[in-house]
Amino acid sequence: MELYRITGLTFAYPECEKHALQNINLEIGQGEFVTICGKSGCGKSTLLRHLKTVLTPHGERNGEILFKDTVLEKVDLRTQSSEIGYVLQSPDNQIVTDKVWHELAFGLESLGFDNTTIRLRVAEMASFFGIQGWFMKNVTELSGGQKQLLNLAAIMAMQPSVLILDEPTSQLDPIAATEFLDTVRKINQEIGTTIIITEHRLEEVFPMSDRVIVLDNGEIIENDTPRSVGRKLKQSNHDMFVSMPSPMQIYAGVDSDLPCPLTVREGRGFLDKLLVHKDIDEIACDISCEPKESDVILSLKEIWFKYEKNSSDIVKDLSLEVKKGTIHSIVGGNGTGKTTTLNIITGINKPYRGKVNINGKEIGKYSNKELFNSNLGVLPQNPQSLFMEKTVELDLLEILSGEKISKEEKKEKVKAMSELLEISYVLHMHPYDLSGGEQQRAAMAKVLLLNPKILLLDEPTKGMDNCFKNKLGEILRKLTSKGVTILIVSHDIEFCAKYADMCSLFFDGNVVTSGTPKKFFSGNSFYTTSANRMSRHIFKNAIVNEDVIKSCNQTLEKVTL
Repeated sequence: MELYRITGLTFAYPECEKHALQNINLEIGQGEFVTICGKSGCGKSTLLRHLKTVLTPHGERNGEILFKDTVLEKVDLRTQSSEIGYVLQSPDNQIVTDKVWHELAFGLESLGFDNTTIRLRVAEMASFFGIQGWFMKNVTELSGGQKQLLNLAAIMAMQPSVLILDEPTSQLDPIAATEFLDTVRKINQEIGTTIIITEHRLEEVFPMSDRVIVLDNGEIIENDTPRSVGRKLKQSNHDMFVSMPSPMQIYAGVDSDLPCPLTVREGRGFLDKLLVHKDIDEIACDISCEPKESDVILSLKEIWFKYEKNSSDIVKDLSLEVKKGTIHSIVGGNGTGKTTTLNIITGINKPYRGKVNINGKEIGKYSNKELFNSNLGVLPQNPQSLFMEKTVELDLLEILSGEKISKEEKKEKVKAMSELLEISYVLHMHPYDLSGGEQQRAAMAKVLLLNPKILLLDEPTKGMDNCFKNKLGEILRKLTSKGVTILIVSHDIEFCAKYADMCSLFFDGNVVTSGTPKKFFSGNSFYTTSANRMSRHIFKNAIVNEDVIKSCNQTLEKVTL
């Protein structure tokens, strides 16, 4: 049975000549698990928002969308509210009440269910999602993963036919993201709910999917099974292939007649068969590389911080050193104190014990102008907090308002930065009309125009496709070659493994271990890359796809010599 039928859907945002969606023809059946992927700005979120009328963006639209054989606009709002569940990218944007139990009941109350039914469904969802332990908590006490799980549970209490998820794991740590997606798969398999999900991190969601749809410039370019889509993208040499799961990318980089693996488990089997009876070569994965030798430019010594006098400590006896001209990444679970630490460095949060030094000078001895005028550049977790003007171009020009240069020079700087971060095509648009990845790039451009000596980046790759992540990584490396120091807080393990010089793991308000990426990630079980999990039984120190591919090819070359 068809749940959705989309015919000839074309859409353009106001005052935009380019169509966000172009002639979309799509059918989604009852009980399917469909993943929609594509580069930032390709139209994924725009397409999803058209599947529920209250979320449909304003603009010029043609075409037709049927939901259960009825034109979507003619399906009453009550039916849409109960039948079409929608999980947003940011968990905080969807929570509307103060208590966990009330959030679970809110949707049912709004639909007018009686108390007996509400209590039954709330109890059932709390049990199914394992919420009993924090059922009576305030929502402000929850971690990001718990909030997103609560959003999902509150929607499922209404027993929807379809669950639409727009980048639901973008703000979750790797473990919380895996647990969340496992729950989504369980809903699909055990309840039969149709799943439509957009994701940039495809490692986990790809193998779960019945079908993968790839968008490019608002058009569907692939619509097939996961294996077929991966094969076609590789054959066409499309940019999106770098977003495919690591086992597929590694397979594509090695000459073999074996079947293409899709999961880490299949990937391990692929390597076993490929390298059976071979003399393993690990030269490509030497772990002995040392961190860059340079002076410490940023240091935190014995930092203690709590938000309220009688509350628990968020940061506990934290000491950290960041060397000049390096990329230092901080990873760890939601709620462990990573973002709080960035706010301590900027002076937003004041520790009650300990010292923060920048260039050997205590942060309290800097004036705000001195601290942020070419010293610190900060990209916050929510890029929208940086936008102040009606267009992206005006926003970028605004950050240069204090510089004593001509208007023409300012425009040239904005033009060059826009080209560098590939946002020239959105300069005329309102920042809030951009996709999540485009907003990240626009906010990054605004920060980089300040020419900071130290960059503090909170989840810089959130919402970005792998194509631009690689470009961003190279941009950051060029900055470090010019002496810029970069401190990143990120859940993006693959990005940190590939581009960081040093990595630190946060747990319970403190750094529990630090090391170079190879040493750090090769010793972890969960906070590590798919490439490492796939190959660690053979290549102990391979942490990125390129490591595994190089080691495989070197091993195979030795056999042929």
